Amino acid sequence: MTSHQNTQTMKPATAAKKLGVYLEATPAEFQEGVVSRSELNELQANPPAWLQELRKNGPHPRPVVAQKLGVSIAGLARGGITDPLTTEQIDALKQELPEWLQKERATQAEVRKETVRIKERDAERARNQNA
Repeated sequence: MTSHQNTQTMKPATAAKKLGVYLEATPAEFQEGVVSRSELNELQANPPAWLQELRKNGPHPRPVVAQKLGVSIAGLARGGITDPLTTEQIDALKQELPEWLQKERATQAEVRKETVRIKERDAERARNQNA
């Protein structure tokens, strides 16, 4: 018996998510087709001009916006940001530094500190169990 290898494909929304771009801003042929694993790898290795432009200037999907602002996706929603933003809009928010953004950045910093503390605590417990 020979094994039959199927090409793995994904929906455009999944591929856009993996590429870190906003699906609705991609070209129509990308949105309407399916993307194979090899095509995705090629897009990541050699991004075409449209992909480079989207990554540079946006509009960016919420996870990318949150990362660029240093907040969580939930923090964006609490701040009233529910739509994709361009790099220019993100930079403007960084300049304005509204109160909600300051608060969400502080919250995110606390979450990171707590995550590190828990990781260290768990590592210490593991060392003590193995000793």
